[in-house]
Amino acid sequence: MPYSRIKIVSTDIDKINELLNQIKDIANKTGVKFRGPIPLPTKKLKITTRRSPCGDGYETYQNFEMRIHKRIIDIELDDKALRLIMRIPIPHGVNVEIEIIND
Repeated sequence: MPYSRIKIVSTDIDKINELLNQIKDIANKTGVKFRGPIPLPTKKLKITTRRSPCGDGYETYQNFEMRIHKRIIDIELDDKALRLIMRIPIPHGVNVEIEIIND
């Protein structure tokens, strides 16, 4: 049976969870089967910079890290549910991909 795969990517985990709850509510209201959310590995981007711009004194460094969180939901293909999902307002900084897959 064909289904749609929704992939959600963001640096803010709270925004992802809020969006996932809205999608789950739509799936429960329309009665379609869904699987997920399936967490994918979190990507960690690290940058190390030197604190002092000049060469005098101690060599001190500062570390910065940005985490990119990913989740996947599989939803049974249904016109009504997919239209409602596409009408959800997407928060700033969240990337959503919807892919239709035929088995």
